[in-house]
Amino acid sequence: MTAPPLATLLPFTIERSSNQLDAPVPLYVQVAQGMLDWIESGSLGPGMQLPSERELSERLGVNRMTLRRALGMLAAQGLLVRKQGKGTYVASPKIERQAGWLISFTRVMERRGFTPGARVISFEQRPVEASLAAMFDLPVSAPVYDIQRLRLLNQEPVMIEHYIIPVRRFPGLERFNLESRSMYEVMEQEYRVKVVRARQSLEPVVASEYESDLLAVLPGAPLMMERRFSYDSQDQPVEHGRDLYRGDRFRFVTEVAPLEK
Repeated sequence: MTAPPLATLLPFTIERSSNQLDAPVPLYVQVAQGMLDWIESGSLGPGMQLPSERELSERLGVNRMTLRRALGMLAAQGLLVRKQGKGTYVASPKIERQAGWLISFTRVMERRGFTPGARVISFEQRPVEASLAAMFDLPVSAPVYDIQRLRLLNQEPVMIEHYIIPVRRFPGLERFNLESRSMYEVMEQEYRVKVVRARQSLEPVVASEYESDLLAVLPGAPLMMERRFSYDSQDQPVEHGRDLYRGDRFRFVTEVAPLEK
């Protein structure tokens, strides 16, 4: 979608002050907040290209350096996408991920109208390290599967999954096509093991060069890391997960309980 005429964009005010003791919010932050209003109001919709830097800086009365800092701020938040040689575009809305729910990525994304996919990056057996052996109640050096998958939505890479799974609970796991089936589906249908709860944690991280290549983002791009240790209905450990979600494609939300007294 091409850039809209500047006249159609809602105006916003930039405050300036020469008094250092009463300095306003930095100009680039004000510009970013004003442009966020354009996005939230629908004046700039998903996939729409922004006007050129020259047009925007003239319209807003700021220099290009200030404007670029504002654009960089919004890009870091996943609200804008910069395409080399093409311009800056409004990003697609982020997908909400319920932080407090244990989900099958495949099933949830299908219900939301996406076409999920997977590509196995690595699949190997190795001895379990001591820290995980204790959590799995395994002898030290017992074999585990170490599996990495790249998850796709409508052919776009959005997440890296990393599973550690005990071989003794899931012998012959390599027989199944993990590029076309949900991991939890395979566990439930082929092994009669159903994951019913997990202890999860969330931590913001940045993409390494390896991760950025897989996810088609720049090195240093924001990611959300979800660590997980899951259990079956008998409260026996099933798998240890470490998933990396693209920060520009997902938003983690949770229900808030009443204030604890």
